[in-house]
Amino acid sequence: MTSLTRLLHFGYHQAMSCIFPVAIFGTLTLTRTIELPFIHRYDLILLILLTVQYLMYRSGLETLDEIKVICVFHVIGLVLEIYKIRMGSWAYPEPGYTKLLGVPLYSGFMYASVASYMCQIWRRLKMDMTGWPGLAAAGLLGGAIYLNFFTHHFIPDFRWWLTALVVVVFWRTWIIYRVQGKTYRMPLILAFAIVGFFIWLAENIATFLGAWKYPNQHETWRLVGFGKISSWFLLVIISVIIVAQLKHVKAGLTGSSKSPRPVRK
Repeated sequence: MTSLTRLLHFGYHQAMSCIFPVAIFGTLTLTRTIELPFIHRYDLILLILLTVQYLMYRSGLETLDEIKVICVFHVIGLVLEIYKIRMGSWAYPEPGYTKLLGVPLYSGFMYASVASYMCQIWRRLKMDMTGWPGLAAAGLLGGAIYLNFFTHHFIPDFRWWLTALVVVVFWRTWIIYRVQGKTYRMPLILAFAIVGFFIWLAENIATFLGAWKYPNQHETWRLVGFGKISSWFLLVIISVIIVAQLKHVKAGLTGSSKSPRPVRK
């Protein structure tokens, strides 16, 4: 098996794992280009994304467990969105019936799409981890990161201190993944940074397509600041902690492993 074949195989599974994120961007593009009568854009986006999730489940592209994880992330993201628009961080200026406290319900899917990618790539590449710090350390750090998204409006922003803690806590953690029978590994911290960077790119595309607007984008679109990469870096950590821990719990319930670290499903 050549290295090129493995690279193509790896790229294929990456692409298949991105179906839901791609569906979100496709929907944003479509609804920005084509305006349908009798339905607001935000409501149409929600309807389309619910349909995509249903079809992915019915076709076997996503499992019931993965749907549950996506729902958890949808709620986590929606709560954060409601708080952030209240603080004036960004806005959803268009009308819609499916808005909760000023936030369209479809917005939670943008966070859930990260979970969809992680669940699918974990399953497709038969991923595992070594050196997992355990629920106590990972859970407390994940909770502190999520809380900081709320508290930095009132007290100092501790994101850089939290980033340093990430390095300390996950320094020995490696992702193990398989491509056509060959095993590879990568430092988890590097994976955090790579995914965070690509989410930042996706955020620029999303704001350009009018998914939401930052205060400096109301008159004309501007590039989202590079500082946001750190925010997405920390958000990815929360996502990985939840997905990895759920995989560990699932493995324990099925008796597939007695290892204290998260294992593949």
